[in-house]
Amino acid sequence: MTGPAADYTIGSTIGSAPDSTTGSATAPVTDQAAEPAAKPVTVPGAGRPRAPEQAVGDRYGSPAVQDRLASWVCDLSLVHELTERLARTTALDDTLHEVLRAGATLVGARRGMVALEPADGLGPERTVGLGLGHADLGTIETVPVPRTSASDTGVPSDASGSGARDGSGARDGSGAEDGSAAKDGSAARDADGERVHADLLHEPGLDRRHREVAVQLGLGASYALRLTAQSAGRLGTAVWFYDEPAEPDDRQRRLMGLYLRFAAEHTARVLDLRRARDTTAALAAELLPERLPRVPGVRLAVRHRTNPRGGGDWYDALPLPEGALGLAVGGVTGRGPGAVAAMGRLRASLRAYAVMEGEDPVAVLSDLELLMRLTEPARSATALFAYVEAEAANGGPRPAGGPGGRKLILAGAGHCPPLVIGDRRCEYVETSLSAPLNMLSCWEAPSVELYARPGETLVLFTDGLLHRTGESADRALARLHAAAQSAPRPARDDPDRLVDHILHAVLPDGLDRSEGVEDVVLLAVRFD
Repeated sequence: MTGPAADYTIGSTIGSAPDSTTGSATAPVTDQAAEPAAKPVTVPGAGRPRAPEQAVGDRYGSPAVQDRLASWVCDLSLVHELTERLARTTALDDTLHEVLRAGATLVGARRGMVALEPADGLGPERTVGLGLGHADLGTIETVPVPRTSASDTGVPSDASGSGARDGSGARDGSGAEDGSAAKDGSAARDADGERVHADLLHEPGLDRRHREVAVQLGLGASYALRLTAQSAGRLGTAVWFYDEPAEPDDRQRRLMGLYLRFAAEHTARVLDLRRARDTTAALAAELLPERLPRVPGVRLAVRHRTNPRGGGDWYDALPLPEGALGLAVGGVTGRGPGAVAAMGRLRASLRAYAVMEGEDPVAVLSDLELLMRLTEPARSATALFAYVEAEAANGGPRPAGGPGGRKLILAGAGHCPPLVIGDRRCEYVETSLSAPLNMLSCWEAPSVELYARPGETLVLFTDGLLHRTGESADRALARLHAAAQSAPRPARDDPDRLVDHILHAVLPDGLDRSEGVEDVVLLAVRFD
């Protein structure tokens, strides 16, 4: 050892301390029968008193070492903070944007982009930018697609931010068109999935279009890294852009490597979750009507928002014998693929019962409740079914004092009451209070008759519309009523515009399109 920490006598026992009374270092006392001790060696300055700061140096090393340790701790703390922020993201777009923001912090860049192109080909493929608009991203993608070398391990050879979503303009993975590395040292380091272009305007061998894009967007340099997860393989490429010629130093590269190791695995997990949600949503969509039927004197419009895990809300509109129309909305308890599958089974069963006995909605729901009790004992459901008589059945004169319009017969099982919107009224239909299906040993509820006048619209919805407001049921119903009552004349005459108006009024600030925990169904039926 050298330095102050070694400024003491070295005897037969390592670490013996100097004598505190004499100030000189002596050999430790040993047993007489033991081997004779070696002659002590006195190091110059062994008895010299040491200052407190020197004692600190003895314990923790030199100030330079302390500074390096402090710098490492700060760097690791920063990476830890950034990974914590990334771990809180669950949506794919949020994850990609967070990776870009964190990378820009670590390498000192202002702009960047991620080109997500999973190697398994299952998608989704998308490009997300930081400080770059859609037009800028489109401009970057105009750089010619380069060829990849035979030794390429999965990194696009142009991973600097242009061409084929990430294009560096390289032809063989080196950053030069002729296959030779740039002579100024700015060529990419492909072995680690890294590509650096320290000067996009003056680097030899870059594609001409690449330079034009750099000039147009004001890009001085680029730094690209491959996004690769052990669990999923290559996911894509992340690129950061500098406004001036620059490149990250070794410290920044090391921190980016640490961060991207975690970021790639987290992105792979979020990607798997997104795929599962997309599959569930696609399954739910296939179980619902592909298109609404065309019925004389009736116009239909519907909006359906499903939650990311897949929900059990459904709707239906089906032609019935003798020109009648059946309308249904409902929801199964639970979420996920199981709820989606149960929803499909119940909707298909309700369609069969409606064809056979649709003119009696109470019988339709009673049969559905019996089926649930036998085949779905662990689930319950709410439902509303309406039977709309054919237009011809209402063409004749009504009895004296009788109401005018088209006759509807409704029955509900624990479901929200529908809303009638017209010039003379905007009110909820007074359906009888009843329990959800499969909640009681025997379900039964009376039906309700309604006459819809020409120009009126019947709105059926699920309770998810109320729950997404975050308010109590009474306040949410009042908000829905106010939204329908305030609908302008053009919206009242067009069911498509009406459902959009109601959604935006009841669920403002994008709540109608956010990935909420509740499904939303809104079905509008206008009678002409």
